[in-house]
Amino acid sequence: MRKFKYGLLGVLALGLTVVSCSKDEEITDEQQTANLTKEVPQEVIDAAGTLGLNTNFVKYDTFYFPDGTSEERLFFEEDIVLSEDELFTLSKAVEEQAGDTDRQYRTWNLVSQGRNISIIGYTGGGGFGLSNKERTALQWAVNNYNRLSGVSISFTLTFGTNWQTKDMVVYRNPNQSGSGGSAGFPSNGLPYQFVQIYGLSGFSTNVNEHVITHEIGHSVGFRHTDWFSRQSCGQNVNEGQAGVGAVHVSGTPTGYDSTSVMLACFSSSEDGEFNGNDITALQNMY
Repeated sequence: MRKFKYGLLGVLALGLTVVSCSKDEEITDEQQTANLTKEVPQEVIDAAGTLGLNTNFVKYDTFYFPDGTSEERLFFEEDIVLSEDELFTLSKAVEEQAGDTDRQYRTWNLVSQGRNISIIGYTGGGGFGLSNKERTALQWAVNNYNRLSGVSISFTLTFGTNWQTKDMVVYRNPNQSGSGGSAGFPSNGLPYQFVQIYGLSGFSTNVNEHVITHEIGHSVGFRHTDWFSRQSCGQNVNEGQAGVGAVHVSGTPTGYDSTSVMLACFSSSEDGEFNGNDITALQNMY
């Protein structure tokens, strides 16, 4: 069965976002040349090394927001994205912080207990708005979280274009190749704001639900269940702490969990639902 990669992770709401495939963006020849030729300072390389990032592939490129605006950010290995300020702040925090790396997994930072999270499905133009199928999938994903008992956080979902004041915005990135999604991790008691999906139009509503549920999971603090091996992708690669920690959630397996919604890769037969360990993890986290 073919497996599809997610966007990996982001960090602390500082804006570290990991996506699964290289970008295929419409930028001018002048912009492209500038990005490819702009020198990467040694201090950037050093900070990346502190985070355990691959320092052999670093470049400046374009990051897109829901309204189609963009800004320059650093791309590592074509799939990890952050600004210079975010990189330096994060590397400093990692130097000062330690966590459990032995081993369902969460980040050091979580959303404030009892918080109602305002989440909006973006409906604007330019290819960034969600399709009808994606809107339905987002509603199902939010239902996955809101129906759980013993979990203190909840979501209030709306649809529209006024995303700036919302805790979280779910939107499509038409400039991203491949199929999957990307998100980041919480900080300051807030979830990561930007949840992107891409290349999912050919998949069922259930698969869209699965990907969105997964990315919201990152935004509230979930690591990949198989972060230590990426076995669901047919790999044997350790993602490392990614600057955010990989803390084992009590009551869940420390080994491979083949049906978790938080596996690093997904298939075209996903049902979009949490398994029992995912639910236990949320109940113990929140």
